[in-house]
Amino acid sequence: MTAPILVYRDRLGARSEVEFLRRQYVGFDRMPVVWLGRHRDAAADALGETLRMGGDGIGGVLDRALFKTFGTLPSTPDLRALAPRLVHAQFGRGGALALPIARALKIPLVVTMHGGDATKDKHYRRGLLPTIYQRRLPALLQEAALFVCVSAYIRDVLRARGFPDGKLVVNHCGVEIPDALPPRHAGGYVLFAGRFVEKKGAGLMLEAARRLQAAGTPLKLVMVGDGPLAPALKKQAEGLAEVIFPGWVSPAELLRWMQGASALCVPSLTAAGGDSEGLPTVVLEAMALGTPVIASRHAGIPEAVTDGADGLLVEPGDANALAAALKTVHDNPTAAHSMGPAARRTVEVRFNAQTQSRRLEDLLLSVVEKRP
Repeated sequence: MTAPILVYRDRLGARSEVEFLRRQYVGFDRMPVVWLGRHRDAAADALGETLRMGGDGIGGVLDRALFKTFGTLPSTPDLRALAPRLVHAQFGRGGALALPIARALKIPLVVTMHGGDATKDKHYRRGLLPTIYQRRLPALLQEAALFVCVSAYIRDVLRARGFPDGKLVVNHCGVEIPDALPPRHAGGYVLFAGRFVEKKGAGLMLEAARRLQAAGTPLKLVMVGDGPLAPALKKQAEGLAEVIFPGWVSPAELLRWMQGASALCVPSLTAAGGDSEGLPTVVLEAMALGTPVIASRHAGIPEAVTDGADGLLVEPGDANALAAALKTVHDNPTAAHSMGPAARRTVEVRFNAQTQSRRLEDLLLSVVEKRP
């Protein structure tokens, strides 16, 4: 069997991550992938072969604590027996935690940076008690072979934070593309899909809908997702014509919601403390289905959406501009849906999961082949 790579994600199987993490490896055919982390949720089964650091019982709990704090590799699992060629860590903190693995096994480390791990100020502002990421960051910058950025925006943020320019490379995440545009069913609603956290801008969408309703254009909204802001958003939605909160849904169900939407609304913005998007894959998923996207000119979104060609872009945080874009789609559904084929072509050419995954495999293989 060909020697695998280890993919490190500290918590394997988080519902909001499984799909975009899985897609990064769908095109791999030269390096088997083994997932590794300290915690494992039920949804981790969708990733493939997974291993947990440390054994069962109290001994395993101690193993995981020692690994996190001091980088001590537990005897279970036996990583040396796998003879891996490389560690690919997901997120900056994952890179810091995986650094001792790469050192112990004497193999290269590559880190993919996604969004908040690059943009949140707290990760780079050392306090009285620095975090593991802060303590290990200087060594990580020196020892990691590459930092893969999910958008040019993330690359530019990391460059400004002092990451070595020669180690920064952009590789957009991709999505699977249906063989043909699926039949659309007219649900007559605008869709939001994502975590209910500040940077996703869900509250701005509700505010834009409230302004449209006051002006005589009520909208039907579907807010898919969950998170810490859920109670506040549900309260904010009171008095609007129709707002549905389905909670978390399966990937297949989300695609069905997208197929019936008049538009997907992605009103992302920079949250307090700098938390920003990288490039939300939900944008690409909708474009692949030919669903119009209304989004903010935020982070990596303009790298995928061209205003007026395959979607509509508004300034982040501007409720009036967002309301105007929503009204455009509401009043001119035929014109809005005419952007669908262009959106699909954009994804086919630049964000195909198979293509982007093969490019990632090429990058990782190039690192392996450079080993002395």
